[in-house]
Amino acid sequence: MADPAVASGGPLNTGGRGSGSKAASSPAENYHLARRRTLQVVVSALLTECGFESAEKAAVETLTEMMQSYITEIGRCAKAYCEHTARSIPTLPDTVVTLIEMGFNVDTLPVYAKRSQRMVITAPPVTNAPAPPKALSAGQKRTHPPHIPSHFPEFPDPHTYIKTPTFREPVSEYQVVREKAATQRRDVERALTRFMAKTGETQSLFKDDITAFPLIAARPSTIPYLSALLPSELELQTLEETDSSEQDDQTDSENTAGNIITDDPGADKENSMLPPSGVVPSAKANEDNVIDNPYLRPVKKPKVRRKK
Repeated sequence: MADPAVASGGPLNTGGRGSGSKAASSPAENYHLARRRTLQVVVSALLTECGFESAEKAAVETLTEMMQSYITEIGRCAKAYCEHTARSIPTLPDTVVTLIEMGFNVDTLPVYAKRSQRMVITAPPVTNAPAPPKALSAGQKRTHPPHIPSHFPEFPDPHTYIKTPTFREPVSEYQVVREKAATQRRDVERALTRFMAKTGETQSLFKDDITAFPLIAARPSTIPYLSALLPSELELQTLEETDSSEQDDQTDSENTAGNIITDDPGADKENSMLPPSGVVPSAKANEDNVIDNPYLRPVKKPKVRRKK
């Protein structure tokens, strides 16, 4: 047999280390590396059966890749046929249909399996499959009821359909609430103090190290007694509320005085209240017809603070 990538003369040699000789760092990579080495051994055995004594590394890698792709395609098609019939595990008929679909003559398999020049390959070292990631444990996994066949897919993990509350009840104990409020207040004071120390002027207790134990610098006022003479914010707020209440009372009293109607049984007195012409002025007659428009309302004067 002649092949440009295969040369005779000596035992079968791949011409160097394969790509699977690199050390893997994870269990999954170790698992795939072991499968790749097994396929390389199978390809080398098939080449030896065909009469080759040595082979180039590129040729062995190409044949290994072709075999891996062929086996992967068989598994993928068998899985598709299996799922098409509502099953989860492929069976022998699925594999046979897959080989026929791929153009392989299934009748030649028994003859090829009983060939006389077949080489026996030692079992590869046992490699532990990568452990699946641990799922969230919540409850017990359910099994199939008697009326469901065992080849059907299993139930999903319980955490996917079990309701698990993720909130906690609010703490209502008096002692815990007071401690939490005191802690928050202390944290706010510390944060504010540090902010003022970093953004404003500071004084240090030690002359050698200025950054150690900084203190907020006290700024002396030019007129120290000015703060005692000026009203505080609370007093100004109280004064504004008093002025607004007095103004509201005055407005209410004016409206009440204007709405008082004197009852008199004499019709002459009622007529005497009318003007000489006997016609009501148009301004009073049209009070009820005024449009409720904010732009037509009378202007309100701003409140003037009273100085003490």
